[in-house]
Amino acid sequence: MRSCDGRTGAIGPSRPTRPAMTQEEAVAHLIASDPRFELTEAEICGVSYRVFRNAPPNLRAFLQSAAAGYGDDGEVLVFQDERWSYSRFVAEVRQLANAMTDELGIRPGDRVALAMRNYSELPVLILAAASAGAIAVPMNGWWSEPEFAYALEDCGAKAVFADEGRYGRIAPSAARLGLPLVAVRGAAGPLRYEALRDRAGSAWPSCAIDPDDDFAILYSSGSTGRPKGVVLTHRSAISAVYSWLLWRELGPLVSGLAAPTQPPSWLITTPLFHVTALQANFLLGLAAGAKLILLYKWDAEEAVRIIETERVTRISGVPTQSADLLEAARRLGAKLETLQQIGSGGAKRPAAQVGQLAQAFPGAVVSTGWGMTETNALGIMLAGDDYLAHPDAAGRPTPPLQEMRIVDATGREVPCGEVGELIVKSPANMRCYLNQPEATAEVLRDGWLHTGDLARMDENGLIYIVDRIKNIIIRGGENVATLEVEDALHQHPDVLEACVFPVPDERLGELVGAAVRLRPGSAVIDGRQLAEYLAGRLAHFKVPERIWLWTEPLPRGATGKLDRRALQQLCLAGGPPR
Repeated sequence: MRSCDGRTGAIGPSRPTRPAMTQEEAVAHLIASDPRFELTEAEICGVSYRVFRNAPPNLRAFLQSAAAGYGDDGEVLVFQDERWSYSRFVAEVRQLANAMTDELGIRPGDRVALAMRNYSELPVLILAAASAGAIAVPMNGWWSEPEFAYALEDCGAKAVFADEGRYGRIAPSAARLGLPLVAVRGAAGPLRYEALRDRAGSAWPSCAIDPDDDFAILYSSGSTGRPKGVVLTHRSAISAVYSWLLWRELGPLVSGLAAPTQPPSWLITTPLFHVTALQANFLLGLAAGAKLILLYKWDAEEAVRIIETERVTRISGVPTQSADLLEAARRLGAKLETLQQIGSGGAKRPAAQVGQLAQAFPGAVVSTGWGMTETNALGIMLAGDDYLAHPDAAGRPTPPLQEMRIVDATGREVPCGEVGELIVKSPANMRCYLNQPEATAEVLRDGWLHTGDLARMDENGLIYIVDRIKNIIIRGGENVATLEVEDALHQHPDVLEACVFPVPDERLGELVGAAVRLRPGSAVIDGRQLAEYLAGRLAHFKVPERIWLWTEPLPRGATGKLDRRALQQLCLAGGPPR
């Protein structure tokens, strides 16, 4: 997708020290000069796509190729007091891949369920399953026993690995289904991870793995019903990773500045069962030769400590984590001078937060990304001065594989500035929704993924995500985008968090409601004050008629996003906890 006048934008810092390229020129240069990014065409499920000619064909080969960035002794993984060299990490992946095949009878195409927090065993197991030609199914660690039971049956798992916190919730279903249940990290059971590892062989499995074989099934959040299993292939995941690798190379070419020389050290703050953490952080980090630090549970002060002790260069999480980090750094007097990038994904960052982060951490590029589980998190990105100048924007399509359009209900591309549905064609897109052919056919049409996101594009080629189609509140025939109202609420200096949702109404159908968390010591005492503040910023029908004030953090789902559905139910049932 090009801008309305044909222009593309630059990423990266200002003050170039050598001639800079436009982003379009830099992309063309990298494709022509760097073998990693050479392009060709491939047919996938009857549709032709642009693909990387020289990318690893599967994740087993991808992991092997990462050796160039580490050597045998380079640190690849840190978890609390554990430190893993590349050679040790790869050796354990090989051992677990052999244990799956030899001890558990896992065959290519079988599904291996993984239920655990961000322990070091989780990425080992994901890559072990992929290396054995099996399909990893990382499960939401916050699920209840019935939710685990549903997913185990839905994916047809052949074996399960579970940590102490999830073992008891999975054991009844595993027993009923006759599945081997392997105890991991503190869980007590007859079949243990360490025993399987220590008995296993050390050679790579010999099975052939095609680029378009399935690699993982990641379940959607399930906020409106049963979660969908999103089926991702080896090629789709690697296509996303190599697209981000190219995007990282663009910065110095577009800015004219030399590339950073500090060794990459990345803090992973969100669960690895989420696509942003797994693909855009862990797998990308492997490809970039980064030291990857797993955070067991989000704690802003712990994150500050780790950034300082591990000399972290990149942190990426949901926007609420950026806000927490900013507050914790101020509270602790930490400058976090090693940070080079502060990214966000999973939800839109409040516009006011962009400048605050850039001011507090002047050595770091502030960036944002839009993507979906269905796209392996690949999508739209914006960073640096471009982001500071357009903090409401989502960004531009990440090159070079994707095609994007904004279309109306008939599938016709809408004019510049008008709102329509964002659709994406890319080899990074999912193969299907597991066991849901009708849902797959609804969103995948002739190679184009219909995202369900409403978007518009401005004259500079910047894409703005307006809202989810299903998050539109229809108040007396007027459409209200929840994100627009949330952005306006975030402009109030006392608002820490805001979540907007529909409130049923007999006359108008729906009213606009909002849950708002205020700063400690705020002078705001009731919702009327916030409504008056919004009156000059929004059309009258967009101003919330019901506002619930919270002093505690608003409820979030497992991926850190605000849980709109849960908040709506809590507020309508009587309001926030006292």
